[in-house]
Amino acid sequence: MAPPPDRPHLDDLWRSGPVYSASDRPLARLVARPVREFLRVEAAGSILLLLAAAAALIWANSPWSSSYDALWHTHLTLDVGPLHLDESLQHWVNDALMVIFFFVVGLEIKYELVNGDLRDPRTAALPIIAAVGGMVVPAGIYLALNPPGSAGSAGWGIPMATDIAFAVGVLGVLGRRIPSAARLFLLTLAIVDDIGAILVIAVFYTGDLSLTWLAIALGLLGLMVVARMLRIWSIVVYAVLGVGVWFALLESGVHATLAGVAIGLLAPATPLLKEEVAREFAARALEDRLLDADELARLRFLLQESVSVVERLISALHPVSAYVVLPVFALANAGVELGAIGEVLTQPVGLGIVLGLVLGKPIGIVATSFVAVRLGIAKLPEDTPWSMVVGLGAVAGIGFTVSIFIAGLSFPSADLLTEEAKIAILLASLIAAVVGVVLLLAATRGRPTPMSEDAVDD
Repeated sequence: MAPPPDRPHLDDLWRSGPVYSASDRPLARLVARPVREFLRVEAAGSILLLLAAAAALIWANSPWSSSYDALWHTHLTLDVGPLHLDESLQHWVNDALMVIFFFVVGLEIKYELVNGDLRDPRTAALPIIAAVGGMVVPAGIYLALNPPGSAGSAGWGIPMATDIAFAVGVLGVLGRRIPSAARLFLLTLAIVDDIGAILVIAVFYTGDLSLTWLAIALGLLGLMVVARMLRIWSIVVYAVLGVGVWFALLESGVHATLAGVAIGLLAPATPLLKEEVAREFAARALEDRLLDADELARLRFLLQESVSVVERLISALHPVSAYVVLPVFALANAGVELGAIGEVLTQPVGLGIVLGLVLGKPIGIVATSFVAVRLGIAKLPEDTPWSMVVGLGAVAGIGFTVSIFIAGLSFPSADLLTEEAKIAILLASLIAAVVGVVLLLAATRGRPTPMSEDAVDD
């Protein structure tokens, strides 16, 4: 239906302002809009992550490699009253900036538990079982090569992780070849994998535990629960409590990034108000096409609170996590010298990581999925044959972000083992991505895509 003659068309308003990126100015047309469209692409975050990792590798292996180490080992000190922190720039990235990433992970887990596939045990059964197999088998392979008591035994958690950003990015590159049910299977598997990685970090990679600081952290989390019960809706209150939880966990010996997960899990996943209330008020307010300041404020509140806090935070912070936090993390941690890459596969740590991610992940995922399906506990996703499950299992072997994170926790003072582990993670993730793409292309060869099916129907 055409707009009334006395009202300009929305597109005309959009082109004339007030948004700069929608204008016809050269910089907006040639830079702002192309960048905006790129950021909307599903694989954009993975591309930026890959570029950041490549930049770190090139920098660390260039004649200016000393400047790379000097930058990330520069110490920054924070003194605010009783708060005193003195950490290297790399530690600030890993212990503080990555809280945003883990906060988003916590929000996504909460959403899946309340509104998503993890809500229905029958639907979630297969990816949950597959995720467990995809964690246990790689860890077993690693420990077989690095038995308890050996120098590298602490790194058994490294090959357990799946990088959601890269895994989903690979499927995004393959486009409509991959059915939505298969994408959902891998996404749910990766989320359960994240839960496993969080538990492993919390239980097995915690240093000297301070019960006093841990009690303070738990107390602050309790205050956040009480604030929710009292319907305190001020972001400032939760931000202050959140910083307190982060600092208390940092001082307790539990890895501070787990504060992000804990706070994310406490966020409300159901709207404060029913959508019908906001819709009815908006219809009444717009009847006369006039809005005063009070009506506008009330309308904004009603519309906002008809969407859950979890959904709003995911929408607001996911771009920050994908386009800022993870690329900076990769730039700070992926810069390893590749001169010893030929020796990685001859050392137990490197070999354990590569075999764990490249072979252990798909073997664990496919084997446990097969058993679950044969026992009738679960069923394969729609339009997803076993050949595609094998390809998805291979893609799940892309460990990158969380694997590198756990590597830093596994060997905090053993630089050689840390470097060896990071090289192995990069190599294994690359192999897993290539093998996964090849297997998925083979599994989907000759299969009609949704687009081609629509074309036939037309």
